[in-house]
Amino acid sequence: MRARYRAQGLDEQDLAPDPYGQFARWFADASASGLHEPNAMIVSTADADGRPSSRTVLLKQYDERGFVFFTNYGSRKGRELDANPYASLLFPWHPVARQVIVSGTAERIGRDETAAYFRTRPHGSQLGSWASEQSSMVASRAELDRLYAELAARYPEGEDVPAPPQWGGFRVRAESVEFWQGRENRLHDRLVYVAEGAGWRIERLAP
Repeated sequence: MRARYRAQGLDEQDLAPDPYGQFARWFADASASGLHEPNAMIVSTADADGRPSSRTVLLKQYDERGFVFFTNYGSRKGRELDANPYASLLFPWHPVARQVIVSGTAERIGRDETAAYFRTRPHGSQLGSWASEQSSMVASRAELDRLYAELAARYPEGEDVPAPPQWGGFRVRAESVEFWQGRENRLHDRLVYVAEGAGWRIERLAP
């Protein structure tokens, strides 16, 4: 199973000065293309012994400080990031023959920032954050539904739901960001921003 990639590529002179500006350009392109959930990314973490794990989450914020996603801090990824802050983010934009790969370190964002985002979530998602102790064993689906129903009765639609203390955001501060553009004959373009002092160095990698 092979896909043919396009001839149009990615040149150094066309890049933004920093990876966040370049990401904004490509994210806008991915969104305009009709790609389903362009903010979906694969987050890879490793535990204290170096054993990796991956899962798909949604990017919720990004700026020059880094890329932000939200989770239960007691989840597997939360526990692993507390033990080992190094993380990788992969945006697999296959329909437009592009990928973005971010490598860096993750840190928890402030509670004020978490609370501000939590208030923008749909009511059901707010309740779900309380009902689910993410990655922990649950007796049955019925038990999960019962917990949700109890919360729905406690916090009916229209009532303020506080952000759970064990739930919040991680910001991944990039140390390198690779922009991958599929090209013909598998000679893909791979341009990487590498943090260097207060700025960024751009490297081209062989495909």
